[in-house]
Amino acid sequence: MSENIETVSSKYKLLGFEPDKKLAVVMVVSTGKLIKLKLAELIKSDLIDNLSRAEVKSIYRKYYSTSTAVTAYDMTDRHERSWMVYVVLNLLLLVLYVFSNIGATKLIYIEQFDVVLTPGVFLYPLTFLVVDMLNELYGFKLARRAIFFGFLSNALIILLLSAAKMMPGVSDWKLDAPYGEVVSHVSSVLLASSVSFLFSEYINSYLLCKIKQFTNSRYLFLRVFFSTVFAVLIDSVLFCFIAFYGVLESGEILSIVMVQITIKMFFAFFNVFPAYGARSLFRRFVAESKVA
Repeated sequence: MSENIETVSSKYKLLGFEPDKKLAVVMVVSTGKLIKLKLAELIKSDLIDNLSRAEVKSIYRKYYSTSTAVTAYDMTDRHERSWMVYVVLNLLLLVLYVFSNIGATKLIYIEQFDVVLTPGVFLYPLTFLVVDMLNELYGFKLARRAIFFGFLSNALIILLLSAAKMMPGVSDWKLDAPYGEVVSHVSSVLLASSVSFLFSEYINSYLLCKIKQFTNSRYLFLRVFFSTVFAVLIDSVLFCFIAFYGVLESGEILSIVMVQITIKMFFAFFNVFPAYGARSLFRRFVAESKVA
C-alpha cells in the first residue's frame, strides 16, 4: 500500500531502459515529457529521490549488471592510461623546471623594451599550468607529490653538479675555469629556484583546490587564473632576490622582478585556454577509457 502511494505521489516515473545506449527513460508525470539519462548520471542526480523504491532498485540492478559500473577496485586503482598521463605531466614539469633554472644563468637584454630578463622566464610559467592540471585531474595530494618530486630532483642536480665541479680536471683544458664559474652560478640559481618553486607551487596548488571547493568545481578559469597570480608574485620575488642578491644592484633586481611578473601574468591569463583543452582531452580519452 505504501509503495502505491509513493508511486502516485512521485514527480517522475521510470518507463524502461535503452540497453544499447545504457540509458534510463524517465517520464515527467505532470507533463508527460520523456527524459533520457545515463545510468551513472541518474544515480548521482536528485531525480532518483523522486522515484519509487522498486524503480530505484531496478536502476541499480541494471547499472551494476553492465560492464560500465565502477567498482571499488576501479575507484581505488587508476587505469594505466591515467597513470601514464600523470608520469608525463611529472616529466614535463621537471623538464620545464630544470631548463628554466639553467636558462636563468644567462641574462638577456631586449633593447626594444629596455629590459633585462632570463630565457627561462618564457617557459617557467608553463609549470603553473602543469601543476594546475595535476590538481584538476588528480587532486591536491598527487599534485603535491609531483611538486616535492621536482624539488628533490632539483636538489639532486645541485649535489651532482657540485661533485662534478670538485673533481680534478685536465690541466690543459681551457674550459675548466669557465665551467666552474657556470656550475657555481647554476647551483646558486638552482638553490634560489628550489625555494621559490616549493613555496609558489604549493600555494598555487592550495589556492586552486580551495577555490575549486568554494565554487563547487565550477569556473575553472577563476581558479587557474587567481591561483597562478598569487604564485607568480611569490615566485618572482623569492627567486630574483635569492639568485641575484650581491650580484646585481637592488634596482636592477627589482627591474627583473617587475618584468618577470608582467610576463608571467600574461601567461597566467592565457593558461586558462589550454587548461580547458587539457581537461576535456583527459575526460574524453582517459577517464572514459577506464569504463570502456
